[in-house]
Amino acid sequence: MYAGKLVFAQVMEYAPWHTFRRLVAKYRGDFNVRRFSCLNQFLCLSFAQLTYRESLRDIEACLRAQPTKLYHLGLRGNISRSALADANEVRDWRIYAEFAQALIRIARPLYAREPLGVELSETVYALDSTTIGLCLGLFPWAHTRDTRAAVKVHTLLDLRGAIPAFIHISHGKVNDVNVLDLLLPEAGAYYVMDRGYLDFERLFRLHQAGSFFVTRAKSNFHFRRVRSQPVDRSTGLICDQLVELMVFYSHQAFPERLRRIRYRDPEGRPLVFLTNHLSLPAFTICELYRHRWQVELFFKWIKQHLRIKRFLGTSENAVKTQIWIAVAVYVLVAIIRKRLNLPLSLHSMLQILSVTPFEKVSLIQLLTDSAPSEELDLHANQMNLF
Repeated sequence: MYAGKLVFAQVMEYAPWHTFRRLVAKYRGDFNVRRFSCLNQFLCLSFAQLTYRESLRDIEACLRAQPTKLYHLGLRGNISRSALADANEVRDWRIYAEFAQALIRIARPLYAREPLGVELSETVYALDSTTIGLCLGLFPWAHTRDTRAAVKVHTLLDLRGAIPAFIHISHGKVNDVNVLDLLLPEAGAYYVMDRGYLDFERLFRLHQAGSFFVTRAKSNFHFRRVRSQPVDRSTGLICDQLVELMVFYSHQAFPERLRRIRYRDPEGRPLVFLTNHLSLPAFTICELYRHRWQVELFFKWIKQHLRIKRFLGTSENAVKTQIWIAVAVYVLVAIIRKRLNLPLSLHSMLQILSVTPFEKVSLIQLLTDSAPSEELDLHANQMNLF
């Protein structure tokens, strides 16, 4: 009989707690705190993410139902919804944001050799945002329109392993293209974006940093063709052109030549792509843009399987805290999957962990013994990022 730690405690062992303590000290998260520490807050909200708790009362009831096991979960003292609500209100969300980013730095090398679907050795990122709607009466600070409130989660997703390399949470009014100002371009990397990010001045900064971008042209795109290259029309390609910008201010913002590729997808829709990479095969450019859809699947996945649509507090600090802890839990489970070399999908792991947090069973045994059932779900209508 296994006499070790609880499953939830074993999951939390994979987190770099020395980094967490350093961040708590940096932002004075536990200053003048007697009982309910930042660690307690993180563990409670992580428990809520893993077990699908949707309210403070729900979290309190579930944890108080196992009073003899709270110490073994890592929690100290009594758990109350008022203490958790106060912590969400005042504890600096940057503690959890930087902790999630530390976990991302651990996870990305683990997934660096994941297949991409395109024959490229360089890193490929997909940049996009998702909007989380809020009630204007409860979240007035997130006001976007007359009767609406929302926050945006801007994400730069590494397409090898679906690990977010960069996340920025903003009000719903912030235009997506402004996030390009916050990125630190990586030389040699590919940035795949939709046409909402088409801003030639910002794209030229990527170009000057040695990065490559792939995006779609808008319908009012004006250009002068410099040269055309032959294409294989059987692949759906229509043309591959080297172009210069014709509009004065656009040409000032991006004085270099661009590559324009027209393509007709299998459904017959014409698409026009722009890139600053002048030598990559045209069909590979089209395939890169097709893989941008992974970021849309990522957003859909986290909205379905993480608790980021119903919030445990109404302040901006509480909302950002909950989203960042959700990201931390997602990345932590992804780290465990690689460290233990598990064949399970991330969704299956979360389902198993959601019903076994208080069990005393070896984590690798728990997740490995469940692996054969994965074969039965090959044709299930369930998205799988891994």
